[in-house]
Amino acid sequence: MKKAIVLLSGGLDSATALAIAHSEGYACYCLSFDYHQRHVAELQAAEKVAQALGAIEHRVFRLDLSTFGGSALTDTSIAVPQAPTVGIPVTYVPARNTIMLSLALGWAEVLGARRVYYGAVSQDSSGYPDCRPSFIEAFNRLVTEGTKPGSGIEVRAPLVNLNKAQIVALALSLGLPLESTWSCYSRNDLACGTCDSCALRLRGFEQAGQKDPLRYAPKAMGAQERRERVRRLAVLLKALTQSA
Repeated sequence: MKKAIVLLSGGLDSATALAIAHSEGYACYCLSFDYHQRHVAELQAAEKVAQALGAIEHRVFRLDLSTFGGSALTDTSIAVPQAPTVGIPVTYVPARNTIMLSLALGWAEVLGARRVYYGAVSQDSSGYPDCRPSFIEAFNRLVTEGTKPGSGIEVRAPLVNLNKAQIVALALSLGLPLESTWSCYSRNDLACGTCDSCALRLRGFEQAGQKDPLRYAPKAMGAQERRERVRRLAVLLKALTQSA
């Protein structure tokens, strides 16, 4: 059977990329990374998704990108921004996809796999430079130059030109267990619902006309809402006092 390596973070996009590779008849070998990211719930989600979609093997590669820092995902002194963000956000991890794809490429050569899938999205993403079509084209040139003759390996990003709503619809059509995926950058128990990744996911489900099965933390009240609740409570207490 033809083989493929799939970079699987456990998020919606990478899980959908795995579902696509599986639907195209590939025996899938999943590669996840414990790079000292703050949102380790993604790794737990990756294991669930890999099992649900019948991956041949799921490996977790450990490397410490917090050594360099420079990202809110690897440096806890940098706050995870709330949506919306402008430009490339601080959740971008420098060279992350370059490193991960390079390691996936090595495993592909060993296994004789001809495809490497990853869930890059450019149209409705946070503006990460390593999720652009031009990056994928450049990396495939590197693959040709940097692997043994005849390897025939190609990096594919089947979601790169889709938006989140289209990805949600595609994932549902492929039978992906969306309740097993994880997108939140801030928390590991309940999704925060306010970070950039959560906001993109929620908007995608809303635009697709679907309910997100992921559990979200209750939203904290804003100052205006708190004042309004205090006012209503005061009115209620006054009414109760007068009736007594």
